[in-house]
Amino acid sequence: MDIIQQTLKHSVWECKYHIVWIPKYRKKKLYGELRKYLGEIFHELAKQKECKIEEGHLMSDHVHMLISIPPKYSVAQIVGFIKGKSAISIARTYLGRRKNFTGQSFWARGYHVSTVGRDEEKIRKYIQHQEQEDRKLDKLSLF
Repeated sequence: MDIIQQTLKHSVWECKYHIVWIPKYRKKKLYGELRKYLGEIFHELAKQKECKIEEGHLMSDHVHMLISIPPKYSVAQIVGFIKGKSAISIARTYLGRRKNFTGQSFWARGYHVSTVGRDEEKIRKYIQHQEQEDRKLDKLSLF
């Protein structure tokens, strides 16, 4: 598996998270046409915040998402944005509410998040050997 790093103006990053959330009261609302609609909406919303949904699956009573989030955003900001805007969109598209609707009755408040990273042992060895590598580079210095 190739590791694809992304870039911002002054940083290279790879920040991926597994996120799960549910509809309010865990009602089985995510089915049929709504599932298809939500998939498109989630991808569009993620793109607006420079995020990328790597994998996603909409179950009848919860959402699973593997998402890359730039380090300039917190996970909470992105999850709040996606849940909030998608709830408003659902209310407008499927419930006929057009103005000043906050969408607060669709998603439950919380979510589960876990990081998805590289092999921990490789990172530990890399960090442990950085001091030695820096010394080697210092010896090569011309001045």
